[in-house]
Amino acid sequence: MNQQTAVTETAAAAKKTLPDAQTVTEVRHYTDRLFYFRTERPQSLRFRSGEFVMIGLPGDDGKPIMRAYSIASPSWDDGLDFYSIKVQDGPLTSRLQHIQPGDEIILRPKPVGTLVLDALLPGKRLWFLATGTGIAPFASLMRDPETYEQYDEVIMMHTCREVAELEFGRQLIESLPEDPLIGEFVGDKLKYYPATTREEFKTMGRVTDNLASGKVFADLGLGVDRMDPATDRAMVCGSLDFNKDVMAILEGWGLREGANSEPAEYVVEKAFVG
Repeated sequence: MNQQTAVTETAAAAKKTLPDAQTVTEVRHYTDRLFYFRTERPQSLRFRSGEFVMIGLPGDDGKPIMRAYSIASPSWDDGLDFYSIKVQDGPLTSRLQHIQPGDEIILRPKPVGTLVLDALLPGKRLWFLATGTGIAPFASLMRDPETYEQYDEVIMMHTCREVAELEFGRQLIESLPEDPLIGEFVGDKLKYYPATTREEFKTMGRVTDNLASGKVFADLGLGVDRMDPATDRAMVCGSLDFNKDVMAILEGWGLREGANSEPAEYVVEKAFVG
């Protein structure tokens, strides 16, 4: 056994000691603050589109640093997509942003979450309301045939500070109608409403402002200026302040917050802050 062989075998043995390890298969960086990565999917993992899992890496002391991440791929996919921010001094993302294909991460195969179709009462129009990486669970739901089987219309409102931060969502949404697996379900049901708050763009303004003012309804030609609790359903994912502000608007229109145990007109993911 030469020295190189010994080193290689030692490294392989060390990798096998990582609990709940999954191999990274793809990484894409969109901006200096946003990146995407894909991993293998554990054979035991069953999840509903829109749910999240805990993922992480070992810290300096060997103890896992874990955070909640929405699965951005649909429940039928044989891999797992994730969309993440980069926080330079963040306990996890300061490390996670440097992963490469072939690396391993910790992935606990116990999915949970409220951004699932089961937590909503039947309706006709479904709204996805997100800022930043909050689009991740909706990237999963927008690729699930059941979303289009249950709703006549699906609207993705996504607001970021700058145009480049919209790229992940734009690429995904523009590819859906031609997707051989999901395209026939999507058809013309999906409407995309991207906006920015800092950089000049064709549509600007916060999700809350564009909702409350009625601008999004007018721009999309919906013929109304607010959601109707009899027909509209909504899912919300963003910062804690964003979630609270959107909830106030939705409840002002008569929509009630739902949960897995008691479906209603809208749901909010509370596992994430920022």
